[in-house]
Amino acid sequence: MAKTIITAALTGAVTPAGYKIPETPQQIANEAYDAWKLGAAVVHLHMRADDGLGAMDKEKFRETIKLIRSHKDCDVIINCTSSGASPEHPATDDERMAHHRELSGIEMGSYDAGSFNWMPGGVFVNSPQFLQKLGDLYMEKGIKPELEIFDAGMLGVASYFVKKGHLSTPCHYQFCLGVLGGMPATVENLLYLVQHIPAGSTWSAFGVGKGHLPILFASLALGGHIRVGMEDNVVYEVKENGEKVMATNHMLVERAVNAVKAFGNTPATPDEARRMLGIPAFDGGRVRAALNFLAPAAAGADAPAAALFSTHFRQTGENPRIE
Repeated sequence: MAKTIITAALTGAVTPAGYKIPETPQQIANEAYDAWKLGAAVVHLHMRADDGLGAMDKEKFRETIKLIRSHKDCDVIINCTSSGASPEHPATDDERMAHHRELSGIEMGSYDAGSFNWMPGGVFVNSPQFLQKLGDLYMEKGIKPELEIFDAGMLGVASYFVKKGHLSTPCHYQFCLGVLGGMPATVENLLYLVQHIPAGSTWSAFGVGKGHLPILFASLALGGHIRVGMEDNVVYEVKENGEKVMATNHMLVERAVNAVKAFGNTPATPDEARRMLGIPAFDGGRVRAALNFLAPAAAGADAPAAALFSTHFRQTGENPRIE
């Protein structure tokens, strides 16, 4: 029976506050653990500043990873973005890579293979100089790049950096369809992309908004993997009367798991996904040691650090109703 890797993209950088997205490290970690229990093999992480806007905050990444790894039974693959800033919280190239460079426990990292006009907000900048440095860093740290492809031309960018020795092979591609300014979320476009990646590559795909389900089902039919979550889609379904049922990460991951099973496949476990993607086997003890976990007996020596694993931060603001 074929195995399908499910990635849960929980938060994103641009999904507006007011939708049911996790924003604090505790909320993100809680939903990452829930997604793993449902059947996701990978969680894709973005951070939000205290005002709810996207930010490349290394310390929030650190806290979130620690909280996820405080669950000793959880071996989910942690995939951290390299592009989660916002106009209110800009980031330099070095700040976009700081968590990958300095933190333990990151197994995958996004690699957006080019720049484009992300309408209507502005230019999504990923310069050749940044991509070269990012690829080199991932190779140095043993982090598996997730090559995010928003347009067909980005395949050529990825191939260039492979040829120049800044990306290792086989590559893993994430086809990101439906962003205004990138390729529309059509099955035709997905098929084109799949047909133009090197043999032996692995790939996954998602469609933004209305393209969510068509791309999910087409990915299964074409033998690929899938990504779901509130980063990409906030509507679960539209009823016959036009009423929108708003999504949660739990709802989207649960539906993806059911779709994989209905198709006749099995959701890949994190260990199976690691083997499929060429990621080293998970050693939870080593990872927790590298993250400087404190044993309960030592908690008195550093109460704030110990409290990290017992304090639950809950967002208390009222979410506006989405019409």
